Formats: sequence, C-alpha cells, structure tokens
Amino acid sequence: IVFFFFSSRRRHTRQRSVSWARRCVQETGYQRRVHGDIRKDMFLELAALDDSTNTNYFFGYLGIACALVFANLGSAYGSAKSGVGITSMGVLRPDLIIKSVVPVVMAGILGIYGLIISVIINQKINGVDAKTYYPKNGFSHLASGLCNGLSSLAAGLSIGIVGDAGVRANAQQEQVFVGMLLTLIFAEALGLYGLIVAIIITQQCTQQYSCIFL
Repeated sequence: IVFFFFSSRRRHTRQRSVSWARRCVQETGYQRRVHGDIRKDMFLELAALDDSTNTNYFFGYLGIACALVFANLGSAYGSAKSGVGITSMGVLRPDLIIKSVVPVVMAGILGIYGLIISVIINQKINGVDAKTYYPKNGFSHLASGLCNGLSSLAAGLSIGIVGDAGVRANAQQEQVFVGMLLTLIFAEALGLYGLIVAIIITQQCTQQYSCIFL
C-alpha cells in the first residue's frame, strides 16, 4: 500500500510538471507573438514618423546653435583678453586707450558673423515645408554652423592673445602698433573664411535627397 501510494503520488507530480511545462511553452509562444506584434507596431510607427523631418530639424537647429554659440565664445574671449591688456596699459598711458580698442572691435565683429549665419539658416529652415526638408539640408546647415562657429572661435582666441600682448607692448614702443594691427587683420580673416564657406554651404543645400534612419 505504501509503495502504491508513493508511486501514484510520483506519477501525479510528473503529470503536473508536464502540464506546467506545456503551459509555459504556450504562454512563451503567446508572449513571443505579443512582443513580435509590439515590435512590429513600434517599427511601423517609427517608419511613419521617420519622414526625414524630426532628425533633419535637429541637425538644422543644432547648426544655428553652433554658429552663434561658438562665434560668441570667440568674440567674448577676444574682447575680454584684449580688455585686460587695455586696462593695464591705460594706467600708464591713458592717451593710447582709444587707439588700443582695435582688438576689442575686431573681436566683436566675430559675434556678428555668427548672428548672420544663424539668421540665414533659420530662414532656410522656416522657408521650406517639413516634407521637403531633407537630410542633406540638415547636414548642410550643421556643417555651415560649425564652419562659421569654430572659425570664429579660433579667430577670437588669436585676437585675444595678440591684442593683450600687443597693447601692452604698444605702451612701451608705439612702432609695435602696425605689426599688431596686421596680425589682428590676418587673425580676423580666419573668421571671415568660415563665414564665406558657411554662406556657400547654405546656398547649395537645395537638391532633393532623402534617406531612412533605422
């Protein structure tokens, strides 16, 4: 009787285990089907949303931010660095203060470069329909902003360092002013090169080009 009791109990337990395993397999298959349907729906939604507008607008407005922010960083550094030299020099030679403001003016122009490119890119973005703003437009606007912004940043660093040392040396030897001015002009040209290339890039992003981001 004891042997029969334990054997029947073992057989009943085995049957429960088999039924539980089958149920798990069925539930797993159901979950796979559900998860597969969910992934399919998500893919279809992403494909519907991916009409090359959301990502393209991101790159376009990022180009605006890069153009303005980096240009202002260069302008701020150049103005601050040159201003420190002017104030230090003005204590001993106050008559040369107005003459030494040239580096500050040239550094301030760099911010105008960033403003110009930002306005141009913004007009290009708002001037087209969402369905016609292709990836090439977004990438071109980003490249345009980076060209102008980073070039202006490099020019601002150069103007700040040269202006600080130049106005201090000008207080001791006025013949240094001509060499300082020429150096500042060529440093300013770096920002101008970036501005020219940025304008060219923004004018060329009119060709239709589309792609799908997966």
